Amino acid sequence: MIVLCKNQRSLASKLNELTYSLLLAGYKVCPPSWSRGGAKPHHHSLWLVTKGAGEVVINGQKHELLPGKLVFYAPGMVCDKKTDHSDFLEFYFVRFTYSLAFEEKGKWHLKQSEEIDFPLQGVYTIKNISSAVLLLEKINALSKRRGAEVAFEQKLLFQQLLLAIIQDFHSQSLSGDTKQVIEASIDYMVNHYQTNMSLNDLAELAGLSKSHYSRLFRKYIGYSPIDYLTHLRIDRAKELLAHSDIRIKEVSQHVGYEDELYFSRTFKKIVGVSPTQFSDEQKQG
Repeated sequence: MIVLCKNQRSLASKLNELTYSLLLAGYKVCPPSWSRGGAKPHHHSLWLVTKGAGEVVINGQKHELLPGKLVFYAPGMVCDKKTDHSDFLEFYFVRFTYSLAFEEKGKWHLKQSEEIDFPLQGVYTIKNISSAVLLLEKINALSKRRGAEVAFEQKLLFQQLLLAIIQDFHSQSLSGDTKQVIEASIDYMVNHYQTNMSLNDLAELAGLSKSHYSRLFRKYIGYSPIDYLTHLRIDRAKELLAHSDIRIKEVSQHVGYEDELYFSRTFKKIVGVSPTQFSDEQKQG
């Protein structure tokens, strides 16, 4: 299996920075002993195998195709594909294009697909195939219709599919007990972000050592526990600054910062502007 991005945080972040356009979608059934050798894709596409057996060789590396196998093709790959001599191969497929387009600290970043690699390439395995199939069925059904609203819905479903894939990778990397512990920790932060809490406090609540808790939290979420808490607080501060007239000091205290200057430095580091400037810009808009 081709290696994933460095961690799930970077994968989710990279996929979230892209905007997508779907070119073609469908469901294909290949008969026994079918083959196609030396093909080089002209577009990015994905396959999700639902039935049967086969094989794909990508740039000289062989992969078995069975139900639950997910393949991301990219232009320039050398691909040999074939089915088992006694079995059909059935799969959903989506052909798509993408561009990088995201806003960060008031600045838009734009790139064409030729300038950046797609974060997923090669063969993966997903466990929760039913949720992915449901989304692909909807995408396939919409491909038979036309119109701006249809295209909009297709793109939303495709993004949901990518999210389901990320979540499936998450679930494969952690046990059920670990997920419950981390989710309970997140719920606690969401409901008590106004209070003073340290890494020690969070680890004790989770019943784990500081180092083990931090390692598991980062593996599951992609942030350290304190970074996650900080972003929760700043997001809540942004809401208060945008939709109320309370003073910066009160906002700071409301989201768990007694030191107004420290709050302002933290806010500017994450948002890119000071709390005062952010408030003024939101009210002017």
